[in-house]
Amino acid sequence: MPIRHVLLALLVVAIWGFNFVVIKLSVAAMPPLLAAALRFFFAAFPLVFFVKPPKVHWVWVAGFGLALGFGLYAFLNLSLAWGMPAGLASLVLQVQAFFTMALAFVILGERPSRFQVIGAIIAFAGIAVIATGRLGGASLVPLVMTLLAALCWGLANVLTKRAGKVNALSFTVWGLLAAPLPLLALSLLVEGPPAVTAALLGFDWSDAALIAFLAYPATLLSGVIWSWLLGRHPATVVAPFTLLVPITGLLSGYLVLGETITGIEIAGGVLVIAGLLVTLWRSRSIEPAIRLD
Repeated sequence: MPIRHVLLALLVVAIWGFNFVVIKLSVAAMPPLLAAALRFFFAAFPLVFFVKPPKVHWVWVAGFGLALGFGLYAFLNLSLAWGMPAGLASLVLQVQAFFTMALAFVILGERPSRFQVIGAIIAFAGIAVIATGRLGGASLVPLVMTLLAALCWGLANVLTKRAGKVNALSFTVWGLLAAPLPLLALSLLVEGPPAVTAALLGFDWSDAALIAFLAYPATLLSGVIWSWLLGRHPATVVAPFTLLVPITGLLSGYLVLGETITGIEIAGGVLVIAGLLVTLWRSRSIEPAIRLD
């Protein structure tokens, strides 16, 4: 992967790390599913009126939007609202790299290397360590929700790869169009019309600032860059770059929200990052020395 592509990947994961803090603040200010619906509504509109549809079958576009917008953020927002710390969520969610590898094998036929399998085993051992510290109560539920969010992210990565080299902005904007209505419907069903109505009537400038960050830098800008990278490199090479997200996420959670992390969670986190490092090292070792794109 050329250095300019590496720098773009690093920009994305830095934004995504701080994104967890902003999501945590947004789900404290309004119903979590409604916050996700507003995020993707404003990410898609009004750009959808100015960006041509991508030249790819609508199944991949809609599938990407539902996996990323509806699946990932329905589970993630609920997990954060139900007690998952923002910093810890930024760490656990990175197992998406291994869900990506598994789904890429099933859907795309991309066979993982022996090192990638070893890395996955190490990382999931870290998740198991974290889970042991959260078995005492309902805190295990947010952990499971975060893992389901990671699975949806992995599916979105593979669907993006399956779509091929399409216009990244077009693919992202039109894909995200599939998310707001299902999220709003789920919000009305789960959170109830009174809560949704009260949140919309009480929507103020601070709420708007949170949604604006989530919709534009954290979704559109990062999503376009990520889709562009996945269209030009193997999913197994791009996905592991997210190992840096927990660093920004944990630091942001500590500085902004005053979150702490337990010794058991630190031990599990070290294993997760170690597994990702094993995978990334192996991916770099098999990447061609010269690329023309």
